[in-house]
Amino acid sequence: MTDLAERAPAAEDWAGSRPVRAARPREHGLVGALLPWLAAAAILAAAPHVFTSGASLTMMSLMGIMIVFALSYNMLLGQTGLLSFGHAVYYGLGAFFTVHVMNVVAAGRLPVPLAVMPLVGALTGLAFGFLFGLVSTRRAGTVFAMISLGLAELVASGSHILHSFFGGEEGITTNRTKMLRLFDLSFGPQIQVYYLIAGWCLVCALLMYGITRTPLGRLCNAVRENPERVEFIGYEPQGVRLVAFCLSAAFAGVAGALAAINFEIVNSSYLGLHQSGVVLLAAFIGGIGHFVGPVIGAVLVTVLQVSLSDLTEVWQLYFGLLFIGIVMFAPGGIAGLALMHGPLIRAGTAHRLLPAYALALVPFLALLTGGIALIEMGFRALVKAGEGTAMTLFGIGLDVATPLPWLVAGAAFLGGVLGLRAVAPRVAEAWHAASLAAREGRGS
Repeated sequence: MTDLAERAPAAEDWAGSRPVRAARPREHGLVGALLPWLAAAAILAAAPHVFTSGASLTMMSLMGIMIVFALSYNMLLGQTGLLSFGHAVYYGLGAFFTVHVMNVVAAGRLPVPLAVMPLVGALTGLAFGFLFGLVSTRRAGTVFAMISLGLAELVASGSHILHSFFGGEEGITTNRTKMLRLFDLSFGPQIQVYYLIAGWCLVCALLMYGITRTPLGRLCNAVRENPERVEFIGYEPQGVRLVAFCLSAAFAGVAGALAAINFEIVNSSYLGLHQSGVVLLAAFIGGIGHFVGPVIGAVLVTVLQVSLSDLTEVWQLYFGLLFIGIVMFAPGGIAGLALMHGPLIRAGTAHRLLPAYALALVPFLALLTGGIALIEMGFRALVKAGEGTAMTLFGIGLDVATPLPWLVAGAAFLGGVLGLRAVAPRVAEAWHAASLAAREGRGS
């Protein structure tokens, strides 16, 4: 925990703050700056027509909510260098206040449409972000991380005491269809809820990206890297941290409000450390040094949460291993791994990496298969032994009480590790050759 807190301010050491500047309007003009956003809008609009099942609509709605939440977290960690263990506080409080306001509006038949309810979450997050930020943003690093953890536990504990507001274990329910209808939209069908979430997701992402391009965004980067220099040029680091903290909490409140609209129920789990841990995983796995990183992480984490939970009971263990692997071997996240190929692709030398990558793919798949087999067989033997020792893995029936499956899985895992170590120099050599060719302009 301490190591993460100390490394958080050095996000630029991992992936650099430069990749956050994804678009360069001065170089590419207005069309070039708007093109990624127009593409994102087109993808959001077309996705329900490609993935038409109810499960797909639900998953895409969850992705939109998590994208807003992860981007709001990255305003703290990636931009300002503040590692928070309690970001779910603003997500959860935004959700609770939104549900209560929706119930008041529905009961009084007030002329307030559902589409503006995320503003309640934004105002809630902003208010509590200012209140808690006055205390927590006085220091960065480990101190801030511990204060955020303490505040999270305080609010989570209070949710079990204040039953009238938080609803106890049952939570608070609402009915989104009783709100004022605009354009005859009842928001009963999931596809209508999806488009509402997608619209707010796009707007929030655009606003958060815009903030990174402002002087405030640059000051946040400066505070992350060297708060003493920021103070020397006349700015108060705590003030910059507080503004970033409030804005981050406001967008987290929007995500909580969207979750309340989607599920129509809010309970204490919205405020818990698990929710804060999920958004931390999404930001780190995607890549905190790039604006698109939390988006990638949010999509991946949502897919894995929904899919892995149906495949295995120890899906959270895989999350932890993925997080450890990213932090150890790819600190720039998935976005960092992908974007580092950009210069080679533009120079036309990226194809030189393919033979080395193909060579590394075989031991990687062996390591992955062996590792999964060892985990699943170990879980069966240690936790599910009462259900018998026979199980099916990768479509193959096996018995964990016999040594053969363990020997095969162990050999695959060990062989994958040794194979990756053996091909690592080939991959490094291919990278060097491709980079050298790109610098010399030899694309073919």
